Amino acid sequence: MLSGIKIIDFTRYFPGPVATLRLADRGAEVIKIEEPTGDPARFMDTIHGEEGCVFRSQSRGKQSKAYDLKDEKQRRHVLELVREADVVIESFRPGVPARLGIDFASLSEINPALVYCSLSGYGQNTSFSRLAGHDLNYMALSGVLAQLTDDTGKPIKPNIALADLIGGVVASEAILAGLVYRERTGKGTYLDVALTDSVLSLMGLHVSHHSATGEEHGINEHGIAYNIYATKDNRYVTLGAIEEKFWVNFCKAVNREDLIPGHRTKPETGNPFYAQLVNVFKSRTFQEWSEFSTKVDCCMAPVLETSELSAHSYVKERGFIEHKWGLNYVGSHYTPGKSFLSCTAPYPKLGENN
Repeated sequence: MLSGIKIIDFTRYFPGPVATLRLADRGAEVIKIEEPTGDPARFMDTIHGEEGCVFRSQSRGKQSKAYDLKDEKQRRHVLELVREADVVIESFRPGVPARLGIDFASLSEINPALVYCSLSGYGQNTSFSRLAGHDLNYMALSGVLAQLTDDTGKPIKPNIALADLIGGVVASEAILAGLVYRERTGKGTYLDVALTDSVLSLMGLHVSHHSATGEEHGINEHGIAYNIYATKDNRYVTLGAIEEKFWVNFCKAVNREDLIPGHRTKPETGNPFYAQLVNVFKSRTFQEWSEFSTKVDCCMAPVLETSELSAHSYVKERGFIEHKWGLNYVGSHYTPGKSFLSCTAPYPKLGENN
C-alpha cells in the first residue's frame, strides 16, 4: 500500500520505531538515521552479544545509516536523503532538531512537500515540553493509570508499555493523514504528536461519563457477568456476558439457571450470586473453560500468557506470529493469504546502508 513512500526515521528506543515499523510493514521504505554509536535500543537487552529483542522486534525491514548530525559534512548527506523523502519523523526533546538543523522549518525549505512528525512525551509547546518522562508518567498524567487498579483502588503498574505503543500507533495514523493531505494539496505539513495526548485520547468516554455523573470510574462495570475469574488451577478467564442473552446462555450451559437473576449484581463480597459464580469458575480448569468458550456463545475468552499466543488457534488462523531469524515476530496488521515477513528483511546492522 505504501510502496514508493520513503521515510527518514530519526527516532530511537520504542515509540517512534513502533510507528515506522507499522508503515514499513505496509510497504514504505524506512531509513533509520542513527548516531555513530547507534540507537541505544540496540544495546538494551543483547542476545549473544548482538542486538536484543527491543531493537530487533521493531527494526525488521528497515535500513540503517549512521551519521553524526553535528558534523556539517555528514549532515549534508542526511539533507540529501531528506530532499528525496516523503516523511521525516523525530523524537528528540523539543528544541534539539533546530540545534541540529533538521527541524521542520529547515527541512521544508529543501523539501516543501515533506510530512514532518515530531513525537514527544508532552508535545512541543507546553509547560511540560522539556521535562523528561517515560511510559508510566504519560499514563499517569493522562488519567489512564487511575483506571487500572487492584481491588483496593491502588493503581497497578502494567507489564506493557501502553503509552509508548499507542503513541506509535497514533503517530503512524497522523503520518498517513499527512500523506493524504499532501496528495490532495501538494503541500507538506507538520505533525506534533505527544505520547500523553495519545493515551489521553482514550479517556473520552470516561471524561464524558464523569461530567454527566460525577463518577471517576464505572463505565466498564456491568455486574458479575463482566469480570475476570480464577479457575480450578489458578489461571484466569474473562466473562463478558453484558447482554442478557449471553448471560442466559452461560447460566444454562453450566446448569445454574438459578444465577440468572444475579446478572446485574455487583462482584463484591456479600453478594451471594458473586460468591456462587466464583465457585462455578473454580470448579473447572483453565483448559476446560478454554474449550467451553469456543462452544458456548457467551462472550468468554481465556487470559493467555505470552508463551501461549503463537499456538492459539485464533492467532494461527490470522497468521499474526511468525518465527524467523531466530525470533518470533508479531505482525502489525492482518495480511491475508501471505506471510507478513515474506517481503522484509531482518534488523539492520549499524550503518549497514551508508
